[in-house]
Amino acid sequence: MNRGNLGKQRQIDGVFIKRLNRFAALVDIDGKSEIAHVPNSGRLKELLIPDNAVLISPAENPERKTRYTLKAVRHEGIWVSIDSTVVNDLIGEALNNGKLPYFCRIKELRREAVYKRSRFDFYIYEANGRECFLEVKSVTLVKHRIAMFPDAPTERGRKHLMELIDAVKNGYRAIVIFCIQRSDADSFRPYDENDPAFGNALREAWKSGVEICAINCKVDHGDPVLFKEVDVQLSNQPGS
Repeated sequence: MNRGNLGKQRQIDGVFIKRLNRFAALVDIDGKSEIAHVPNSGRLKELLIPDNAVLISPAENPERKTRYTLKAVRHEGIWVSIDSTVVNDLIGEALNNGKLPYFCRIKELRREAVYKRSRFDFYIYEANGRECFLEVKSVTLVKHRIAMFPDAPTERGRKHLMELIDAVKNGYRAIVIFCIQRSDADSFRPYDENDPAFGNALREAWKSGVEICAINCKVDHGDPVLFKEVDVQLSNQPGS
């Protein structure tokens, strides 16, 4: 698995205070309360807990309303990346470097590829002539070493799966990679208790020929690095 990482951003230590809304949180930086952008629309209830240590990066755009971005949180002895925007860059870097085992030599790689009513994260044209659509999902929720997605119901995610099924029927290869932004997961499954429609759609996608993979990450003081592939469990029997 790819152990390289992206260019590191400067990280600042802080303490989480509270979430203000979907995309903003209050954090303590050196005794001063600051508003930080939360780059993740998930609930993150098990992570964003008052007094948890967090890592923040200064905003690159000085004109942005929030001066900081919340990048990672310390949870049960490990760092967890909560930046859902970074997973596409991680997978894209691995694709460009030939570090993902799911593909033969890639001749063409495009991001934000349109297929009918959906926009997928990647279009891949392989040397063997296969055309592939790849969708990447960011995962932060882990219980009892099992990663689960989604942590909030996602109609958009279900529609993506339906479109991938359609792509397979029309001769394309289709893959979903669940990128787990922490190192303490040994397996992955859909979070049926939270969003049964997504779980059913994922199982339907697998039966229809959509490939489903999950990779966890090591997070070194806020910087996620692809680590290893983990088992995917598609039984619809809810776990604990």
